Parts: sequence; C-alpha cells; structure tokens
Amino acid sequence: MTLNIYTVIGLAVILVIVLMALLADFIAPYSPVEASGMELESPNPLHIMGTDNLGRDVFSRVVYGARTVVVVVLIAVILSGVIGTVLGLVSGYISGILDKILSFVMDSIYAFPSLILAIALSVALGPNIFNAAVAIAITYIPTYFRMVRGQVLSIKNESFVEMARALGLPITRIMARYILPQLTQTLVVVFSMNSADAVLTEAALSFFGLTVQPPTPDWGFDLYKGRGFILSGAWWMLIFPGGMITLLALGFALLSEGVSQSYVVKEGE
Repeated sequence: MTLNIYTVIGLAVILVIVLMALLADFIAPYSPVEASGMELESPNPLHIMGTDNLGRDVFSRVVYGARTVVVVVLIAVILSGVIGTVLGLVSGYISGILDKILSFVMDSIYAFPSLILAIALSVALGPNIFNAAVAIAITYIPTYFRMVRGQVLSIKNESFVEMARALGLPITRIMARYILPQLTQTLVVVFSMNSADAVLTEAALSFFGLTVQPPTPDWGFDLYKGRGFILSGAWWMLIFPGGMITLLALGFALLSEGVSQSYVVKEGE
C-alpha cells in the first residue's frame, strides 16, 4: 500500500485527536467537570472555546471528551472486526448448514438500520461506555462477515489452498496462514470505513444519553446540551463539540478513501 494525500491527511487528523485524548491531563487547562469561569462566556484568552452554562471550560471538555470517543470507537471496531472476520472465515471455508445458519443470522442483523439497532441494544444493555461499544460492534459484525465470507468462498478454491489441504494441514492453520493474509486489503478498508461510521454512531448514542452520564465529558452529550443554548447566542457550545465529531469522522473517511485508492493503483500496475 502506498501513501497518498488522503491517507496522509486522514492519518494526521486521527493521530492528533488520539494524542489529544492520551495527553488530556497535560493539554486541558482546567478540570472538565468543575466551573472555571462565568456561565456562558464567549471565547476569550482565558477560555479559548468559551464556557458552558455551568461555567466549565469548553476546550477542556472537548479535550477530555476525545477519550470517550476514541475508547468506544476502538473497542467497537476491534470487537466487530475480530468476531466478524472469524465467523466469515469459518462460514466461507466450511460452508454447508453452518454457513446457511450464520448467513441467515447476519442478514437478519444487517436488515436493521445500524443506528436504530445500536440505540435499541444500548437501551437494553444500559448506558455506559463498554455497553455502547458492544452495541456498536454488533451492528458492524455483519459487514465484516459478508466481506470476508465472499472473499473466502473464492480463495478456498485456489491452488495453494488445495495444496495445503492435500498435505493434511489442520483447517485452523489453513485459514490463519493461507487465507487470512489474502484478506488484508478488504479488512483495512472495512476497518477504516466502519471507524468513520462508529464515530457518528457513538455521537448519536451519547446525544441520547446512552454512553456516559453527566458530568463526564463527551462530544455527543455536550452537543445535546449545547443545542438548548444556541438561540441564546452561545454558538460555541454547539460548534466545537460538533466540529470535533465531524473532524474525526472525516479523518477516518479520508483514510478509507486513501487506502482504497492505493490498492486500486497497486492492482492496476
């Protein structure tokens, strides 16, 4: 895979936000949960993104809020990627009745709108960070499953796989050593695409209070609180959290586009 402008910009945006989340204790000038100024101060030298309705520094809440988003997205895409890939490998390689059952289950999940399903699962599991990540992960498992299964159905008939099968190698070794490496391109693209969508889904869940509870900082929750003060002229409570959600989602989207284009160019050479 070669780097292009989309990949570079996407990685740069993601890296900056991840570092901001990791170094929040050193970057944020104030506590994100305690008042540090007057209520609804507009952006000024002491509070560069202003303060909210409780006098808390918006910049500090944006910085600490990155932790929640990054953790939820990371857990969600890793869980969905691992489970979906394993199920896709097994279903595509073994086929038969197991393939029909897994395909039916995954198609049933895939038929639900992802956001509605994530909200329903979050309500059922309860509002906290891990449950939100699990709810998001479940909605993306069918995506990995369908992509991996389709690739495996084609790859398992290749000569190098048949040769490994003729040598009597265990199924697990054939899938892990000979088939899985052939899926790298597909998995990287799906991973980056799902990460972008997971950012928006996490924001939607926290907007409805299904991720964190007050006063924990979270971009989606702060966006929800800020909407009630937009008519009062406190635009900064809405713009900055919303802008960070858009920026991180854009970073993953650019990464996905860059990776896709890189593989297209490589295949065309």
